Amino acid sequence: MRSFGNSHALIAAAILVPAALLAAHVDTKFHNAPASAQAAKNPYAGQKEAAQAGKKLYARNCLSCHGPSGKGTGNVPSLVDGRLDSVTLGEVFWFITRGDKDNGMPAWASLPASQRWQIVTYVKSMGALPVAQEAIAPPPPDTNTSKLKAPPPTPPFTDFRYEKPGTFHKITVNDLPRPYATKSAYKFPLPVARPDNVFPLAPAGFKVELYAARLDNPRTLRTAPNGDIFLAETSPGRIRVFRGLTADGKPEQSAVFVSGLKQPYGLAFYPAGPDPRWLYVGSAAEVVRFPYHNGDLKAGGSPQHVADLPTNWFGHTTRPVEFSRDGKRMFVAVGSGSNADDPDKHSGEKNRADILACNPESCVLSVYAYGIRNAGGGIAVNPLTGELWCSVNERDGLGDNLVPDYITHVQEAGFYGWPWWYMGGHQDPRHQDKHPELKNKVIVPDVLLQPHNASLQLTFYQGQQFPAEYKGDIFASEHGSWNKSVRAGYEVIRVPLHQSGHASGEYEDFLTGFVLPDGSVWGRPVGITVASDGSLLVSDDGSNSVWRVSYTGK
Repeated sequence: MRSFGNSHALIAAAILVPAALLAAHVDTKFHNAPASAQAAKNPYAGQKEAAQAGKKLYARNCLSCHGPSGKGTGNVPSLVDGRLDSVTLGEVFWFITRGDKDNGMPAWASLPASQRWQIVTYVKSMGALPVAQEAIAPPPPDTNTSKLKAPPPTPPFTDFRYEKPGTFHKITVNDLPRPYATKSAYKFPLPVARPDNVFPLAPAGFKVELYAARLDNPRTLRTAPNGDIFLAETSPGRIRVFRGLTADGKPEQSAVFVSGLKQPYGLAFYPAGPDPRWLYVGSAAEVVRFPYHNGDLKAGGSPQHVADLPTNWFGHTTRPVEFSRDGKRMFVAVGSGSNADDPDKHSGEKNRADILACNPESCVLSVYAYGIRNAGGGIAVNPLTGELWCSVNERDGLGDNLVPDYITHVQEAGFYGWPWWYMGGHQDPRHQDKHPELKNKVIVPDVLLQPHNASLQLTFYQGQQFPAEYKGDIFASEHGSWNKSVRAGYEVIRVPLHQSGHASGEYEDFLTGFVLPDGSVWGRPVGITVASDGSLLVSDDGSNSVWRVSYTGK
């Protein structure tokens, strides 16, 4: 297990994580709520009038973060799907009142207690009944015009106004500002409808087409050996498969491979090569696998349980799955349960913020690398070198330009700093003087990205369609986050590996345009894969679409 014990020794990758500690559910107090909060009773319990009043208050104060149906996004937790079943209403009221600034939850003590209880009443009804998006009025328009009036960012930092296809960026540790150099922003995106005349923008010579639309929370993409495209629709709990390509760039067939899953995200075929026998699926609490043969449009049998994963159903719940080049190891990334909670004090962080590994046929999980806040967006093995790489969401709350997200190859037994340190020997001021013995062990990642980009799935380009200089390069989806005064991310980036398998620190804006000039967000890239014809497919859970990027040379 990951434990620093009394000596706080650096963990060795060979140490096994006991199965009992990797239970699918961790029994922890809800945000450490006191016993008095657990015992508090809702004076409006069951009152329809209170729920209706709470709906209006929710739309005004909560909807922009948790969404119209309460499903949340990214690090904003869902309020439905059973997430609050084990939580008392008193604990919810206490948390709404107190907030958690470090984890992005503002305090609402300024609202009268009666209104807070009405919100609690409505949230409870959301968990019991399906909520249609149109049932809630949209929040008032964003009146913060800093996105229009703000001065240009100071290089090497940038924002959406300066993200243009073909633009290169490079951030180094010497560029990092001091913590709290700027205030911590709250700008959660509530996607708007994509205008009819707006499409993602790609470099000259590339064409962007709408591959699939009207999806439901499209997340991870994976190309099967036979060329079929698999897509995890996480919220509805299903995996979809697309086959073929029409003349106008759309799939010829679409089928639901399996449904009824709980928060599926990671997808990986095993064993590697042209004839896999299994599709492995990572979800918040476990990894399962389905029998699979080339060309299957439906799962060939019931899921087989592979491994339990640590979770408490709050914080990061995405679990990407990948296999080593020789097929002897399965890797699973497990993100933190918080922004910057100290695992020494918070049991909900036990065995999280890690990349775990095991034998895929007889899985006993061990820690492969740790101190990685959230690689739950994406991990991938470089087919050229066999190295594991990851795409990481770093912590928030330290200002506009801290802490950079990153993409890096992963060193076995490596420590990447979370939560006490970041980017080498920079200490998080929220954990001042903690674990000084780890300062010199913190690995600086290969490529530092814009802070709060929310970097998700990544893939290595092995197709033949793009120009030769793209061969072997990384493409990664940047979902965009909430903790920056002027939005950044909301794009696909390219990390050049120079046909050597190694990065030199720079990255390029490749696919942009998901933010309108007024700062409204219509698209949020998540999944990314290379199709068999060499085109690039990108899932977008803002517009519930998949985009296809092809090279025409024109």
